[in-house]
Amino acid sequence: MSTTATKDEDPRPALSRQRVVRAAIQHADSAGLDGLTMRNLAGILQVSPMSLYRHVSNRDDLVDAMIDVLFSEIALPLGSAHWRTAMRDRALSLRDVLARHQWAIGLMESRRRPGPANLRHHDAVIGKLRSAGFDLEAVAHAYSVLDGYIYGFALTRMTLPFDTTEEMTAMAQDMFEPFPVNDYPNLAEFVADHVMKPGYDYREEFEYGLDLILNGLEAARAGQ
Repeated sequence: MSTTATKDEDPRPALSRQRVVRAAIQHADSAGLDGLTMRNLAGILQVSPMSLYRHVSNRDDLVDAMIDVLFSEIALPLGSAHWRTAMRDRALSLRDVLARHQWAIGLMESRRRPGPANLRHHDAVIGKLRSAGFDLEAVAHAYSVLDGYIYGFALTRMTLPFDTTEEMTAMAQDMFEPFPVNDYPNLAEFVADHVMKPGYDYREEFEYGLDLILNGLEAARAGQ
């Protein structure tokens, strides 16, 4: 009796919008966004480029979807938590998301077609501030100063030319070496007696600045 040979089932999961977007995020996290094209994404997923267009309209649609996933990773300021606690938790969460997805820092607030997670996030932030008694003008001020600080810190941290105290020490030696001793005494003191101390971590400056902003917003809210 003859039997009919059958092809092995494809072990890969079925292609879907979610799978396409997740693969694009992973690629951007490791290699940056500039090199992300529909063709190389198709290669990563081992599908034809045209098959991607059944799930995303074009590269802009893909980036919109990628950013929406990132917004879904940020802690929403919901529930009964005090507005200050909620804004602090949200800021720390957004900072961590931007550290994981550094390619996205300049894209988070640029989408002309934001997805539901993006819109839900902004609505929740505004709602928490409004429920705490901020009027609309104060909401605009609070949102602007908080996000300006969060995104600005994330960008600064991303572009620093060192990650460890050892790297900072080597950079400081190279930085001061061409110049006469004591040409820049204040900078030298700051670097030697603070930045180069064991255990110093620039990332810890974030919470100090965040609390200053929240203190200022609390004072402004009370004075409305």
